[in-house]
Amino acid sequence: MNRHLAGGVVILASLLFCRGGTAAEPQDSSVALLSWLAGCWESARGDRRVEEQWMAPRGGTMLGMSRTVTGTRTSEFEFMHIREQEGRLVFTARPSGQGEASFPSIELTTSKVVFENAAHDFPQRIIYRLDGDGSLAARIEGVQGGEARGVDFPMRPAKCPEGGIR
Repeated sequence: MNRHLAGGVVILASLLFCRGGTAAEPQDSSVALLSWLAGCWESARGDRRVEEQWMAPRGGTMLGMSRTVTGTRTSEFEFMHIREQEGRLVFTARPSGQGEASFPSIELTTSKVVFENAAHDFPQRIIYRLDGDGSLAARIEGVQGGEARGVDFPMRPAKCPEGGIR
């Protein structure tokens, strides 16, 4: 066998072996696993409407935003992103009137993701789950004032608003 060809085979075999992975490597934490979260979601209760929108995964990130309208006024808004960092996904939120906070993933499946930051005031945990009927169960939970607390945001798919440059 040609010496250059043999060297090429060794390099190719090494690359294939390394790409195959080992049991010691972390789970696949690719943001692409969250493609089910992309799109527009909404929840309405009384005169309060929550809208959340996520861009499709691309470049190792997902960008999102949320708006809560009570009556005719925006009462809350939030800018969010999920990115791949050091072998896991990290959810970072910047809610209106508050500082930025990051939550690393602690659970990731093809229809559920759980982010947690035990050092954060409230919430300490953020959960997104795609249900079998196509709805989205979003939940925040943690301890506040010494008591366990949770808030559910049941959402259904919504038509994304039109706009932008034409």
